[in-house]
Amino acid sequence: MNPTNPITTMNAGDVTSTTDLTDTAASTVTSTATATATGTWMDSTRSAIWITRPGQPTPLAGTRHCAAPYASLLIAALLTLVASSNLIDVYGSALSWATAAIPATIIGSLVALAGVFPALRLWWQMLFMAFAQLVVGPVLILNDTTIAHIIPTVRTIRQGWMSMLGSFKYLLALDPPVGTADGSLLAVWTICLWAALLTGIFAVTDNGRYTIIAVIPILANTAACALLGSTTGFHRIIAGTVTAITLVVWISSRWNLLELSRWLSSIIIVLISASLAVGGCAVVGQHRTILRDHYEPPLSPYLYTSPLSGMRSYVKNHKDDVLLTVTDLPAGSTVRVAVMDRFDGNVWNLSDSAMASDSSNYRRVGTSIRNTAEGKRFTATFTVDKGLTDYWLPIAGAASNVRFAKTSDADSFYYNTDTMSSIYSARTYAGLSYTETGVIPRMPTDEEIAKAATCPISQPKAEDVPDSVDKLANATAGGQASGGKAAQAIAKQLKESGWFSHGLDGDYPSSAGHGNYRIDQLLAGSAMVGDSEQYASAMALMARSLGIPSRVVLGFLPKNDEGDISESRTEKHGTSTVTQFTGNDVTAWVEIKLDGYGWVPFYPTPKETKIPDDNQNLTPPNPQTLVRQPAVPLTNPLRDDNQATGASSIGGSMADETPDNTSWARFRTVARAVALYGSPIWVLLAVCALLLAIKAITLLWARKHGSPSQRIAAGWQAVTTTALQSGLSVHGTRNEQAQAIAQEMGLTPDALVMLGKEADYVSFSGDTINQHQVDRYWNDVIKERTAMLKSLPALRRWRAKLSLRGMFHTACGTGTTWKIPGTGRKP
Repeated sequence: MNPTNPITTMNAGDVTSTTDLTDTAASTVTSTATATATGTWMDSTRSAIWITRPGQPTPLAGTRHCAAPYASLLIAALLTLVASSNLIDVYGSALSWATAAIPATIIGSLVALAGVFPALRLWWQMLFMAFAQLVVGPVLILNDTTIAHIIPTVRTIRQGWMSMLGSFKYLLALDPPVGTADGSLLAVWTICLWAALLTGIFAVTDNGRYTIIAVIPILANTAACALLGSTTGFHRIIAGTVTAITLVVWISSRWNLLELSRWLSSIIIVLISASLAVGGCAVVGQHRTILRDHYEPPLSPYLYTSPLSGMRSYVKNHKDDVLLTVTDLPAGSTVRVAVMDRFDGNVWNLSDSAMASDSSNYRRVGTSIRNTAEGKRFTATFTVDKGLTDYWLPIAGAASNVRFAKTSDADSFYYNTDTMSSIYSARTYAGLSYTETGVIPRMPTDEEIAKAATCPISQPKAEDVPDSVDKLANATAGGQASGGKAAQAIAKQLKESGWFSHGLDGDYPSSAGHGNYRIDQLLAGSAMVGDSEQYASAMALMARSLGIPSRVVLGFLPKNDEGDISESRTEKHGTSTVTQFTGNDVTAWVEIKLDGYGWVPFYPTPKETKIPDDNQNLTPPNPQTLVRQPAVPLTNPLRDDNQATGASSIGGSMADETPDNTSWARFRTVARAVALYGSPIWVLLAVCALLLAIKAITLLWARKHGSPSQRIAAGWQAVTTTALQSGLSVHGTRNEQAQAIAQEMGLTPDALVMLGKEADYVSFSGDTINQHQVDRYWNDVIKERTAMLKSLPALRRWRAKLSLRGMFHTACGTGTTWKIPGTGRKP
């Protein structure tokens, strides 16, 4: 059946081609003028027919909703920012986050809006995104590498490319807040830029049905930022509730499901649902999976020997040499070097994460460190002098910020917030300078310590502990009423009964070491003589035997001649103070964890002036002669875990394993990283896959949704869209379009002409079309589209496959239209 009247049919915002048979053109114009004398607008089931007087311009479909795409774009941008707000806690402040998140979201939304204009679609959009990612972002975030803060340099582009993916690793490797150093803001820049683009593409389509696809990038953005964020998040219940409600209202509006008469009931339902959701979140225990908790930085403390083993070498080789100079450190403050909580029978060392996370959890930190300690705040500058070359970096108190004089030095800095100690993987050197801002924790009084109970924690079991430790510990402190008082009793017993000697030339004989043999010699031998290495080890083991959590600390003490902490070691120089630590100040002490006070230091080493001689009785106290009282049962005693398996949370490999070929392993690691992350091919392939997925989803939607006549019309439009994407200029009636496509592509026109006639018949006959006919028509359409693409050269074929030209109708109805032959005007 050949229709004789030209009727412009618009389905769901589409503008399909005008059927204008050339053999009846004159009669068509006449009948049209007669039929359109008054003009009629019909809008039923999302279809419209417009009949106009001759010469009257045809209004574009969707004029009433011209502002809808722009409002949708604004909503999409706001949802992108809400999703990425999970990273506010990671960067430490909303201002730091907003510096990158807001500009990236605006740019991504504008690039999505550029798709409204056919000339700027796809390839121009990709160019805009590449420029924003590789140039605009680095200029804004790495501004110190630019010329006049505007013009990018080679360094800007290079660092921007490296930080595009490296910034994500930076967020995972560092404990929040990470600050804004090392281009870390490029992570949130990248996320917001691409999330805003993908969400905005589906927000600006004139067909509101495609808005549902925008939910995918929004949810992906939320999930990615949550995995990279912190365990607390930034008002995550409020953010989730706002996102859910906004999505429901937005999609309902785009699908024309909102009715003004039902606004009141809708608002009540939404408020009740939100209240139940928020209340449920507040009641149910919440746990968020954070990738940072499962990331293992490439650093293992097992690569280094026990810090305590090297203590006596500092006293022997650098007793009077200045090893560390500290400016503006509060007088009398101690400086810790390393903290150890695992005793294997030979040495004290750091524990494995399977046993206790405190000792081995060294991580990279940003420009600021989370610190909840209470006490005296300070900002001190440390300068390493000749003789202090080690992997353990001296730190005072609880650090809030550590800044190095050389920016490159910060790459080797790892900090443990639980032990308040640090590792410097590149090894300290003379002249290394850094400034620490932190807090010196308040020290409880003796009375407070005596009343304090111990704070049970999980620590590794001490291995091969000599019997003399248990005997002396029970005889000394087994009957004490509290853990704090028991710790005081042990420290007092060792301090008063022992004698001091480093065992150097001219000193009373005293063997080095702190293993089970040396501790048994100290506590059950013929002479209780040693230095802080032995006494600290002995007290920590005695405390463990009573179920008291303990650990050994190595560091610097500002000591006087008797070995006690003295504020007189700090000298004033104008408005500043200077403390110089020598090799003789390197000392070991013990920390006991008390409830309400945290880790409290104890110093069990006798005064350094208490030097033994042959005329004195140096025999250790006999546990049998000490007054013993029945031990008070300890509630929640210390839990001992099994020996370490070697899998450190700091090192990514087994502690007992030694790579058989380090160079080859390193080469494979670098090659794999370059292949996975360094090649732009993956980015290109990801973009191509996304474009193919969008086209497949769009075609499937057109095939499955709408009335049978609408789906038939959409099938023919899929053919003409393929022609447009192949670079053809298609116009005229469906018959003329079919002839032109076949001629340009070298195809037989019969099949295409038949598809066009069937579309004409369905559009204007008014006959009922069944599902079987629609499926058959679409199968023929798919065959013809395949044949059309095969007729193209390979490069042109792939360009057509990746083109989105004509796939979506733009805002305000400025979509694809056909020109009436011979008139030069649109229908």
